[in-house]
Amino acid sequence: METRLRDKVVVVTGASGGIGTAIARQFAAEGAKLILHCHNNPVAARRLQRTLGDGESLVVSADLTREAAVKKLFVQARARFGRVDTLVANAGCWETRAVPLHEMSLTQWRRTQDGVLTSVFLCVREFFRLVAAQKAGNVVLMGSTAAVFGEAGHADYAAAKAALAYGFTRTLKNEIARLAPPTPDYCGGRLNCVCPGWTVVPRNAAKLQQASFVRHVTATLALPKMARPEDIASAVVFLSADHLAGHLTGQTLVIAGGMEGRTLWSASEIDPALA
Repeated sequence: METRLRDKVVVVTGASGGIGTAIARQFAAEGAKLILHCHNNPVAARRLQRTLGDGESLVVSADLTREAAVKKLFVQARARFGRVDTLVANAGCWETRAVPLHEMSLTQWRRTQDGVLTSVFLCVREFFRLVAAQKAGNVVLMGSTAAVFGEAGHADYAAAKAALAYGFTRTLKNEIARLAPPTPDYCGGRLNCVCPGWTVVPRNAAKLQQASFVRHVTATLALPKMARPEDIASAVVFLSADHLAGHLTGQTLVIAGGMEGRTLWSASEIDPALA
């Protein structure tokens, strides 16, 4: 199906990560021009850039929790391409240790809120300023199933992602539509959120070697296997395409194989090799 994303300019934050890399590759396959954001891993971002074929792309390193760095990112994007059509706010942080709330430090709480929520606030705010001038643009936020079902030991992350998936998404769909109102030839500004569940990415590699962990996770899924980064990327590209998703805004899409907040499979029914 034709997405009509050729020559559209897309900012992908966290492009050097597992899901971010898949998102960048799928946009590149559609002919989009890319700003590949990274924080601490410019080598991986440039390695990704070299795999994207003949399409135009720009690697930008930035700490998205810093206002000046976010402003500079969008200045660089506009200087290179003249506009930005889509922001994919994919970057975030997640404390790998499970820390119960009563043991969680204020430092960890604030670090997670900054890395997950403040960083997206700064990026979306800067993008909205461009949207107001362009009278066009759309956003895809990256939430998490932690926002929907919670995640014991990760209250900081679940709270920040829930703010994105619900309060932020449902509020900002109204604001972006006023900045870029519909016309006879344009659907209007849109903002949606994707909430991935457990996905096969490098940061999960060690856990995925544990059959007991795989069984535990997939037992809550109607489709008892984990998502691949490409599953998430396909949804992001679809939501970014005005031609395909022009009347979709303010939606929170959970991509998690039919996850429920309860066990759906017994351990004996799960094949770890399939997951």
